[in-house]
Amino acid sequence: MINILLEGYDINADWLYDDLKKYILPNDSVAVVAFSFRDREVKNSAEWNSLYSKENGIYYNGIVGGFTAYGISENNITFLNYFEDTKESAKQKIEKADILYFTGGRPDRMMDRIKEFNLVDVLRNFNRIVMGYSAGAVIQLSEYHLSPDKDYKEFKYYNGLAYLDDFYLEVHYKNTKVQNKAIHRVLAEKGKTVYATAFMSGAVIVDNGNIKLLGDVKTFNK
Repeated sequence: MINILLEGYDINADWLYDDLKKYILPNDSVAVVAFSFRDREVKNSAEWNSLYSKENGIYYNGIVGGFTAYGISENNITFLNYFEDTKESAKQKIEKADILYFTGGRPDRMMDRIKEFNLVDVLRNFNRIVMGYSAGAVIQLSEYHLSPDKDYKEFKYYNGLAYLDDFYLEVHYKNTKVQNKAIHRVLAEKGKTVYATAFMSGAVIVDNGNIKLLGDVKTFNK
């Protein structure tokens, strides 16, 4: 299994492309799990479309364009739509995919919606390529932490999809006091390595247990 933990959806950036092209192949099909939206921003199908639809989604071209740069046809990229997919259609999209891609936003709410669609087991049994940025990166962990920010008022641990269990991840790392405090708390309480991916310029690839750091990633050990 391949896990790719990213900072953003610019997966065709120069510092990523050469490493990712061995995993992202032209004949692959992609299922984008677009369940991480904030409740205050998306309350209905029209608002979901404003983020992810082909017609007017502000993230659509960035996500899809990243994959088409590797030769994948736009027709082979499908989005799981919280408002229009059924539990069965969402399940089918996942099972047909070679690559799962989790969007950024709220990882805890993404997990809530995954549970609502009865997709936890389907996702955990997926053993091909799993990618995601920000929220879509941390949700790949067995357990992840979130340091306080505009969305989360306090430090807290959350359960993820349990693809990875050997480390924790601090995303959008800017060497702030809040982030460093959170990292050292994780080290003290969990005793596992924390990888801090710098804002929009770091990534982690786990290829069948082998970890490779790309770009600007700091490693913190107890």
